[in-house]
Amino acid sequence: SEDPNSCNMRSPVDCLLTTAGLPLFLVDICLDVLAAVEFYKEGSYPSLGVLLVLLIGSSVLVQLYSWLWYSYDHFDMKTRVEESAKPGLAVLHWVQLGIYVSRMIIMKLLTWWNRQEEDKVAFLNQDLSMLRIIETFSESAPQIVLMLAVLLQDGSLEPFQVLKTVGSLSAVAYCVTTYHRCLRSFLPGKEEQSVLSSLVFFTWNLLLLAARIVALALFASVFPCFIFTHFVCSWLLFCYFAWWADTDFMDSVGGEWLYRATVGLIWYFDWFNVVDGKTRNRAILYHAWILLDIFVLCGLWFWKMSWDPPGFELSRLQAAIVWGAVVAGYASGLVLRIVYYTCFHPKLNKVELMGGNAKTQSDEVDSPPDDDGGVFRSASRTPTGPSRPPLRNKRMKKLAENFYSSSADGAEV
Repeated sequence: SEDPNSCNMRSPVDCLLTTAGLPLFLVDICLDVLAAVEFYKEGSYPSLGVLLVLLIGSSVLVQLYSWLWYSYDHFDMKTRVEESAKPGLAVLHWVQLGIYVSRMIIMKLLTWWNRQEEDKVAFLNQDLSMLRIIETFSESAPQIVLMLAVLLQDGSLEPFQVLKTVGSLSAVAYCVTTYHRCLRSFLPGKEEQSVLSSLVFFTWNLLLLAARIVALALFASVFPCFIFTHFVCSWLLFCYFAWWADTDFMDSVGGEWLYRATVGLIWYFDWFNVVDGKTRNRAILYHAWILLDIFVLCGLWFWKMSWDPPGFELSRLQAAIVWGAVVAGYASGLVLRIVYYTCFHPKLNKVELMGGNAKTQSDEVDSPPDDDGGVFRSASRTPTGPSRPPLRNKRMKKLAENFYSSSADGAEV
C-alpha cells in the first residue's frame, strides 16, 4: 500500500527532480572551479577572495547542520550502508563530504537498488531538501550577485551571459520548488501537487528572486564596498526578527542561534516561514520592505550611472527602464504569488491540518502522533509492521507545520 502524499520516488516528476540532484551537484562543482580559475587568470583577486569565502563558508555551514542533525538523532543510522560509514562520519564532515557521502549518495543507491526502502529515501531526501536550501542561499544566490556585478562592471553582458544568469536564477527557484514539494508530502489526505501548481510556484519564486538578486547586483556593480555594509545591516536586522519570532527548530541552544542566523541570511534574498500561526502581516511587512529596498538600490544605481558609470554608459532612459523593470518584476512576482495561494494552495482548516478530521483510507499508512503532539502524515510509504516503527522526519514535519498552519488559520505564508 502506498501513501500518495509522501515524497514519492515513483512519481515521474519527483523521480526526475531527485535523480537530477547528484549530476547537478557535480556540474556545480566544475563551474565553481572554472569561475575561480577565471578570476585568478584575470588577476581579479578581490572577486576570487569573495568567491572562495562563499564556497568555503557555505560548505562549512551545510556540513555543520548535517553533523548537528546526526547528533540530534543520536547517530541512528537508517541503512546498513550508512552504518558502514559511521566510523568515518566525523572525518567525512571535516573534509566537507559529509552530506554527499552519508546522505545524497546513499539516497541514490537506495532509490536505484532497493525499492522497498522508499521510506528511508524519503527521510534522507527531506533532510537534503533543507540542506540544499541552506546551500542555495549561502552560496548560489550570493555567487550570482557576484558574477552579475562583475559582468556589469566590465560591460560584457552578452546574450550568452544573460542566458547563463537566467539559468542560475532558475536553479535557485528550482531548489525552492523541490523544497516545497517535500513540505507538501506531510499534508494529511491531500493529493500530490500537480505539474501546473509546481510551475506557477516556480515562476513566482523566479520573478521574486530574480528581481532581488538583480537589484543587489546592480548596486554592487557601482558601490562594491557598500554592498557589504548593506548585507551586514540587513542580516543583523533579520536575525533580530528571527530571535523576536522565537524560532524553535533545532534541539540545542547553540544550534537554534545558528538557525536564526541562517534564517537571517535566507531572508536577505527570499521569504522563509519560521513559526506556525498567522504570518500574513509578517509576510506583507517583509515583502513591502524588500520592495522598498529594491527601489532604493536600483535608484542609487540609476543615480550613479547618470554621472559616473563604471565601465560602460547607458542613457538615462535606458537606466530608468532597467530600474522600472526590476521593480515591476518583483511586483509581478507578488501578483503571481497571490494567484498561487488563491487557486493552487491547499485549502484546509486547522482541524484538518492537524489530522482531526482526516479519514484513514485502507491503502494509507498513518504514523502515530509524535512526542510533541503533531499528527502530520509520516513520509513513510512502506508498510512498517509491529517490529519496524515508521520513519518520521521531525525537522521537516516542523517546517511543514510552520508553512501550512499559517494557511490553515487563513493567512498567506
